[in-house]
Amino acid sequence: MFGKTYNSSVIEKDFALIQELQLNTIRVFVPYEAFGKANVDPKKLMQLKQTLDIAERHKLNVIVTLFDFYGNYDVQDWTLNHRHAEQIVNALKNHPALVAWDIKNEPDLDFESRGKLKVIAWLKEMIKNIRKWDSKTNITIGWSSTEAAENLVEEVDIVSFHYYKEPKDFLKSFAVLKNKAKGKDLVLQEYGYSSYSGFWNLFTGSIDDQAAYYKEMQLYIEQENIPFVLWTLYDFETIPTSVVGRLPWRKNQQKYFGLFTVDGQPKDALQYIKPKK
Repeated sequence: MFGKTYNSSVIEKDFALIQELQLNTIRVFVPYEAFGKANVDPKKLMQLKQTLDIAERHKLNVIVTLFDFYGNYDVQDWTLNHRHAEQIVNALKNHPALVAWDIKNEPDLDFESRGKLKVIAWLKEMIKNIRKWDSKTNITIGWSSTEAAENLVEEVDIVSFHYYKEPKDFLKSFAVLKNKAKGKDLVLQEYGYSSYSGFWNLFTGSIDDQAAYYKEMQLYIEQENIPFVLWTLYDFETIPTSVVGRLPWRKNQQKYFGLFTVDGQPKDALQYIKPKK
């Protein structure tokens, strides 16, 4: 999204489509290394601000997810991490489209490899510093599940969770988290279903299955009045190895989470996406 292939006209077109669907929020990921680590690339920072400008024109709120593709958490890196976040936060904190800082996407997936205590300590440190630089904007963390979202409830303003399990189990999982959220607002920050049907999933998926998933999930979302951000607008032609690894069954599935095909044709699931009233 940022760099040599950045194209504001493409973003303008997509944001106009989101506005036409009467949806009101997008989530933007800021890759740590690609943005220059401690020395943030001013050109990429300008492109990020331009993205928020385009969102504002189309009446879209923006959740900015920081530290994408970062996974070290060592204390020796904290000063570099602070400098990186400080430049981005100070550049955007007064932007009218900004609705929340998302410290990191699914940091709980690093608990096993990096150590839960180390990851939690890093998250607390980032929250403390971002509040120092920007005391007005909501802070959240994009946990990968309702179970993981029970972490750091007291430190965040919004409890965000992702859900890719069976729809029939959603309400039970949500109720448990709601009971432990200490009255904080809850956001279903990422959910969806792949329409991929091919060799790598034994031809079990389909556009009909994706539509059935959204039909059921949206009933529960409406019933509980849950703000939601879905994954995602378009299918992808290619999925970088850095996103899901090299395994072909994961890469192929990830290509087909969109509500639209790669050439812009709406899929059946789109009919069940309703704006939050």
